[in-house]
Amino acid sequence: MTTIEDLRQEIRACRLCAERFAATVTRHSPRPVAWFDSAARILIAGQAPGARVHASGRPFTDPSGDRLREWLGLSEAQFYDQSLVAIVPMAFCFPGYSAKKADLPPPAICRTTWHDRVMTSLPNIGLRVLVGGYAHSYHLGGKQSVQARVEGWRDHAPQEFPLPHPSWRNTAWLKRNPWFETDLLPVLRARVQELIS
Repeated sequence: MTTIEDLRQEIRACRLCAERFAATVTRHSPRPVAWFDSAARILIAGQAPGARVHASGRPFTDPSGDRLREWLGLSEAQFYDQSLVAIVPMAFCFPGYSAKKADLPPPAICRTTWHDRVMTSLPNIGLRVLVGGYAHSYHLGGKQSVQARVEGWRDHAPQEFPLPHPSWRNTAWLKRNPWFETDLLPVLRARVQELIS
C-alpha cells in the first residue's frame, strides 16, 4: 500500500517535463515541490511554483505568499505546518518563462498524472482555497472568469473560496474590488480559525 510519504517521494522524483523545461527561456530542470500530509484540514490549490519557489523548494516563499498568509490570517509557522495546510498547485514544478518573460501555464500532464491521487490522499480537508483561474477550473468545473468566480464566492463558502492570485500584479484589482477585503476575507479567516483551533 502506498503511503503519503511514498506519494510525496514519487512526485519529487517526477521528470515528465524535463524536455519541456529545458526548452524554456530559463532552461531549468524539474524540481517538484510536494507539500501535503493526510492530516491537513486546509487545501491551498494554486497555479504552479514560481522561480523563487523553484530555488527554495518551499511553496509561496515570495511576496505572493506573504499576501496569501495575510488573507488567510495564518502565521508563517501555521501556513507551513503540513498537518494543517496542504499546498497542491496545478503543477508541482516551476513551468518557466516564455520569450517575453511571462509565466508559462502549468503543464496539464502534471494534473492528469498526480492530482486524483493527491486529492484521494487528503481525507480531512474542510476548506479548499482556490487561488487563480487554473485552480478554479479544476476544482469547480465549468468556464468562468476569475472575476465572476470570486464575485460568486458565497455560492461556494464555507467549504471553498475562489480567490484571485495574491500576486502584486493584482494590486489594482484589489483596489477596484474593495468588497474582497471587507466581505470575503473576514468569512474566509473565520473558517480558517474554525479548522485550526
